[in-house]
Amino acid sequence: MTKREEEILELLKRDPLISQKDLSECLGITRSSVAVHITNLIKKGYILGKGYVLKEDEYVVVIGGANIDIQGVPYSSLVRNDSNPGEVTMSAGGVGRNIAENITRMGADVKLITALGDDPYGQKLMNDCIEAGIDMSATTIFNDASTSTYLSILDGEKDMDVAIAHMSLFDRMTVDLIKKKHSVIQHAKLIVLDTNIPRETIEYILNTYTHIPIYLDTVSSAKAKKVLDLIGRFHAIKPNRIEAELLTGIKVSDENSLKLIGEKLLAKGVKNVYISLGDEGVYYTDGNESAWLRSPKIDIVNATGAGDAFIAGLVYGHLNNYAINKRTKHAMGASMVALRHKETINPNISLETINNILKEYDLC
Repeated sequence: MTKREEEILELLKRDPLISQKDLSECLGITRSSVAVHITNLIKKGYILGKGYVLKEDEYVVVIGGANIDIQGVPYSSLVRNDSNPGEVTMSAGGVGRNIAENITRMGADVKLITALGDDPYGQKLMNDCIEAGIDMSATTIFNDASTSTYLSILDGEKDMDVAIAHMSLFDRMTVDLIKKKHSVIQHAKLIVLDTNIPRETIEYILNTYTHIPIYLDTVSSAKAKKVLDLIGRFHAIKPNRIEAELLTGIKVSDENSLKLIGEKLLAKGVKNVYISLGDEGVYYTDGNESAWLRSPKIDIVNATGAGDAFIAGLVYGHLNNYAINKRTKHAMGASMVALRHKETINPNISLETINNILKEYDLC
């Protein structure tokens, strides 16, 4: 046990219900650092996770995918059916995990519920998440499975050309597994789901936690199909152009078609709709206010993490009671910060960098 962990454990013995905020103030460290130490104490068995861990400040629960991202980028234009000189990188990824890290870096507390294999990739993901400040105490490690892997090839414009997703491990995120996490989920301020988890699990969460706003990341058009008949039960969704067409049967052609899509999704029961339009921006509506927020032109280094950062920005805006216009701008700012870095998660993303880029492009 480290000296800092001993200090935290002593404070917990004196007051088992002390918050992470109070711990950080007592010790003169950040709240995210406290979260890392708490997670380490849980892993080492000094905290069982039944008292203090469940009675802390408001937090977000993210339920979804975590995987290793292996990405290839050609030095020039991508040539199909040939070997392309370029660069290959490996990093922690997964839609749910990426959203969780982005939210954490904005200053909110996050608990990630995902599945990892008991292998080097799984250990790397666990360590990277803990280092980032994500609470991993509710994540399940399977001894007989391999950690999920996402292999992608970008084109010469730094956009994804083709990818292979090895995600079968998430089929084991069953209803029974989620039931075991009830004590964590039931106290969440907000839940974020991605469609990597089974449909039955998504439906169970929607049926069980009706008192908590649930945000959905559709992930892909193929995976969005599993929630076609459930879509109206989410508080907020962020489909891209193709996914929005799939969910409504309406083709995106102009602003009027976007309005019709928004109206149809709201009529189904969704409270907030955000339609991602790539470099054309985002259309948003909550029934009272709607607009097409155009995206400014920026130099793109890597486009793969922009959507995850956008969702995280929406969540932060929700937690801080931002109006939908301000919430969408904050989310766009987060995605722009993500676009400027070669890694899927820009390690510099924070409230400060988001606010700075919004000022830079006059989006405040």
